Amino acid sequence: MDPKQLVLDKIKSYGGWVNTHAHLDRAYTLNQENFQYTYSYLKEKWHLVDEMKKAATVDDIYRRMVKATEMLIAQGAQAMGTFVDVDEKIEDKALKAAIKLRENYGKDIEIRFSNQVLKGVIDPKARYWFDMSIDFVDIIGGLPAKDFGREDEHLDILLSTAKKFNKLVHVHVDQFNTDDERETEQLARKTIEHGMQGKVSAIHCISLAAHPKKYRSEVYKLMREADLIAISCPTAWIDHNRTERLAPSHNAITPVDEMVPEGITVAFGTDNICDIYKPFSDGDLWTELRVMLEACHFYDIDQLARIATVNGLKALGINK
Repeated sequence: MDPKQLVLDKIKSYGGWVNTHAHLDRAYTLNQENFQYTYSYLKEKWHLVDEMKKAATVDDIYRRMVKATEMLIAQGAQAMGTFVDVDEKIEDKALKAAIKLRENYGKDIEIRFSNQVLKGVIDPKARYWFDMSIDFVDIIGGLPAKDFGREDEHLDILLSTAKKFNKLVHVHVDQFNTDDERETEQLARKTIEHGMQGKVSAIHCISLAAHPKKYRSEVYKLMREADLIAISCPTAWIDHNRTERLAPSHNAITPVDEMVPEGITVAFGTDNICDIYKPFSDGDLWTELRVMLEACHFYDIDQLARIATVNGLKALGINK
């Protein structure tokens, strides 16, 4: 028996890989000068990419996105979803590159774009660029932690905008692997409040595993009620720094092994590729799936294949 081949055969039978979450406009931006930033804390990196974003041209961004897209196509990917930065530092350059990418590669791979709001959505400048990007993107992107202390307002803006324009929503939540975070719960409640059940995906959900089982079970129930999709990016978070904080024994990864039996749809993606966030990530989709199944001790072959394919299509709003 070759379990890897069984999974790969099933993935092929489902039409090929689906990379549900990435940041391809920043792919391959790692260099000798910025390598020092790879050890920085995540919230610091949100600002450390500003210099690169300001210096980049549309052609620079396009070439990076092409390289990453061709790499995914070579692996047999049928679809991908990628965030693109939209703020006062990069302005609309990544959007222009994304338009060109869709024009030139849309026939080879299904592409869905989301707006990455690294400056939040509440500050007037940040809100301007958020609003400006709505017509182009397929999926409304969110990062509640950037508007710390006003996360509810951040989510209200995302969800009300998505509802108005009939778009899906993908939100980065629970990224810091601590029981201080309850963003997945918050997103599920807001999804229900706005009547957006089945249209919202929670990206990462790492901190869920740091909570006691009773709380996790309550959140899974809420996620089912909200019909919330979870998107795991395995290698993006498995490197989370150890701390002396006490928590249930767990890996720094989306608790896929608990979510799937709870009836929650799980998809997956690469997240960052060869940049200051993930310098050694090469975008290999089998590596991502392998890390997930090992870290979660989850060996259900059919479910792994669905996570890598049809569940991603659902999260991206692609009907095949």
